[in-house]
Amino acid sequence: MRVHVVSDVHGNADALKRAGDGADALVVLGDLIDFVDYHDYEKGIMGALFGAEKVGEFARLRREGTRDETVAFSRTLWATLEDPGAAVDEAIRAQYATLFAAMTAPTYATPGNVDTPAIWPEFAGEGVQVLDGEVAEIGGLRFGFVGGALLPDGVVPRPRKGAAWRPYLRDRADYDGSVAALAQVDVLCTHGPPALPELTYDVVARRSEIGSTALLDLIRAQRPRWSVFGHVHQPLSARARVGLTECRNVGHFKETGQPYVLRW
Repeated sequence: MRVHVVSDVHGNADALKRAGDGADALVVLGDLIDFVDYHDYEKGIMGALFGAEKVGEFARLRREGTRDETVAFSRTLWATLEDPGAAVDEAIRAQYATLFAAMTAPTYATPGNVDTPAIWPEFAGEGVQVLDGEVAEIGGLRFGFVGGALLPDGVVPRPRKGAAWRPYLRDRADYDGSVAALAQVDVLCTHGPPALPELTYDVVARRSEIGSTALLDLIRAQRPRWSVFGHVHQPLSARARVGLTECRNVGHFKETGQPYVLRW
């Protein structure tokens, strides 16, 4: 059995069309949307809406500024649009139409934090099964899926007037509930990593993303063969071993165009 795994697609539909070549199944671990392209500021949804110069300044603030400065600048951008929500919704739907059509192999997918999972069912055809807090059997093994990423502890998401889009960020109770729904898992498939420092630290962004202690507890308790994930684009380490489990960041697919391969 051969399964290809990708994460952090961020709009790379051309590579996604080839991701399932030679595979019995394709696993997609989210972040389909190309919202902010930090390599080419003209691309992505923000590039299309605001232009390269404004996105370049936004990217600089993300790297060098404070959170308050970044949020304030972002709000000034969205305020220039008559209906920012409608503009983003149209752009997201256009990307999803292309990306879901590119999933040609039998596909099992879970959303990332840069996704809008509520509208996935509109685009997922017969060959795409969407899972989050659920288990699917593939080639005799049980694959468990958890989507999204964690909010910092103590942060409560609130509706924000004028917000054009909200990432799929989950509080710990919600996320841990999806993890707890998985039983007897052979392959753990998540967008975010388990809480190991070498897997959560991004060497280019020079910060740690939030890893899940619930995922780490599941790995220690259920001892799956593999834990596969993405989210951290340039991790300090792409892999770690936890007991019998191989924990693997499958790579930043937008840049590599190469799936990670599971064989058994």
